[in-house]
Amino acid sequence: MHNVGPAVSHYDLEKQFGVTSAGTVFWNLTTPMLYEEAIKHREAEMVHMGALVARTGKHTGRSPQDKFIVREATSENDIWWGSVNRPIEPEYFDFLLEKILVYIQSRDLFVFDGYAGADERYRLPVRIITEYAWHSLFARNMFIQEHNFEKLAQFQPGFTVIDVPRFYGHPEKDGLNSPTFILINFAKRMVLIGGTEYAGEIKRASSPPSTTICPPKGSCPCTVAPTMANMARRPSSLG
Repeated sequence: MHNVGPAVSHYDLEKQFGVTSAGTVFWNLTTPMLYEEAIKHREAEMVHMGALVARTGKHTGRSPQDKFIVREATSENDIWWGSVNRPIEPEYFDFLLEKILVYIQSRDLFVFDGYAGADERYRLPVRIITEYAWHSLFARNMFIQEHNFEKLAQFQPGFTVIDVPRFYGHPEKDGLNSPTFILINFAKRMVLIGGTEYAGEIKRASSPPSTTICPPKGSCPCTVAPTMANMARRPSSLG
């Protein structure tokens, strides 16, 4: 396993998961670097005016019927269980994680370390581990970047997302609705995503951790798009 990139965390995949034989692990690559890797790995192509275009295959949007939350003691009473927040047993999560860690052996991976949330008092350190370079680019655009290399070298995630689009679950053996899955485990502070090339699942799967962890600290996170008034130069609307 070869760790490369502008800033590699001392808390690497071997320390975090015991992974020792992945291919090349690319850490915190810049946007041009991720462009190059996405094109080199034939995940996407660059078109007129510099946009990067990728195909998401079967899934062109989220798969809400394939999202599950692990039912466990630390968060069970804080979740509104129902058709949206559907439970899955911890054993299924552990089994899938074990299979994913085997799957990523000898494969190239991309790691982004950054933050969900702008306020340093409440923001959540997140690590996004992806099979695709362009999914790492998506995460780099979506989350707040850490530009201090010394801090990145010491980075330890408060929540980790493992995103493996080419890994498919087995509905009967893994307790899933389909081969696609998005599993959230608050006890282990992890999200597992597989069977979908739609990068938007990374964003949506990262929202529940923030909205669950932050309120007890006195903060209520939300997803907003601020616009600036031309004259007043202050946020005029949130939506």
